[in-house]
Amino acid sequence: MRTSPSLLSLTIDSAVLNLSNIADLSPLPDHIVIDLFLRTLRAGKLTEKVLKLFIDTGKDEVFSLIQALNIQVTLTPVLPTTIKDDEVDIVIGALRSDLTTFMNEWRPMFSRFHLIIVKDPDLKEELKIPEGFNLDVYGKPDMDQVVGSSTSILFSGYSCRYFGYLVSRKKYIISVDDDCLPAQDPKGFLVDAVAQHISNLTNPATPFFFNTLYDPYAEGADFVRGYPFSLRGGVKCALSCGLWLNLADHDAPTQALKARQRNSRYVDAVMTVPARSLVPISGINIAFEREAVGPALVPALKLAGEGKCRWETMEDIWSGLCVKVVCDHLGLGVKTGLPYIWRTDRGDPIASLKKEWEGVKLMEEVIPFFQSVRLPREATTVEECIVEVANSVKERLGSMDPVFARAAKAMLDWVKLWQSVGSSSSRSSAV
Repeated sequence: MRTSPSLLSLTIDSAVLNLSNIADLSPLPDHIVIDLFLRTLRAGKLTEKVLKLFIDTGKDEVFSLIQALNIQVTLTPVLPTTIKDDEVDIVIGALRSDLTTFMNEWRPMFSRFHLIIVKDPDLKEELKIPEGFNLDVYGKPDMDQVVGSSTSILFSGYSCRYFGYLVSRKKYIISVDDDCLPAQDPKGFLVDAVAQHISNLTNPATPFFFNTLYDPYAEGADFVRGYPFSLRGGVKCALSCGLWLNLADHDAPTQALKARQRNSRYVDAVMTVPARSLVPISGINIAFEREAVGPALVPALKLAGEGKCRWETMEDIWSGLCVKVVCDHLGLGVKTGLPYIWRTDRGDPIASLKKEWEGVKLMEEVIPFFQSVRLPREATTVEECIVEVANSVKERLGSMDPVFARAAKAMLDWVKLWQSVGSSSSRSSAV
């Protein structure tokens, strides 16, 4: 004899059919929410809106089910109301020809924004880019036309992204490399790197007093006891440095020694890098306000045997030191932490060790230099600051190694480029 359904069971079945009219499930007991979720799934009623309704309950059992069933969750980005989509450029350095997987994985986050894809001038194959994006593609012909041959700036390899910084006209630039994919947070949700970067940039930074509660402007956070009220207004955040999961940002010696080590630690925090503390950056996952610090992101330090792998380059480390010194001088902030991206494995650290070893040794001279740099009060713009740093590099480091003399010249050439090209209209073409 068939047992009649209970009143509770009938109520849950009715709720499945009327979820679109329900605003909040959080008051329900955990076991009822789980039963409702499973019945919704079986009935084929689990839309994005309904899924968000369950996520908003904040119940761990729901998150565990979503992760166990491998339900892909893409959170709709919530950008600050003062930021418009057309104020953001996403710059992608293309070192590989087939961008199909990369673009499709990032589609939920990128489709709203304008993209600048810069093709490595040494890449011979045609780029494969799926449809459905608002983008401009730049290649070697564009570089030759815009920059010409009268400069020491080289846009090959990872440095191709700097050409995107140069030709962009948007207020904010987000830089992501083609060997990175969206990360998932510990609950299995896709991380919206774009929204997090913009949040970092549009909330103040606190470089002059370290807040042990991390970013005081984040939801649920505040200033620690003893934090001076006169400093709680913070300063403009000009640069946001995200982190990587999987393949961490190690140098070649460390990665070679710990070949199997992968970064799986997801730290849900953002912090301001204190004033006078140096920090390297990586264009793999950064965002910045272009007018505030764009000229300070400079592709200057090129190793003699530089290759196409992350371990074989030093230009972004040098760039990070430059931009941090400039930010400290101009009273701007730099943040690090969220958002995370997933870095795929590429390259051989053992093979790269010989190429990067030159850079590892140079850092022993570079860091003390940048720690001691003090810019004159008369330097009130980013361009003026970079010129001052370049002159100091030439004077104090130029005789130690030719790479420093070349870096100083490249910095001066970059400022000239930024002043002549960075403020004028530029042409895009399909490559």
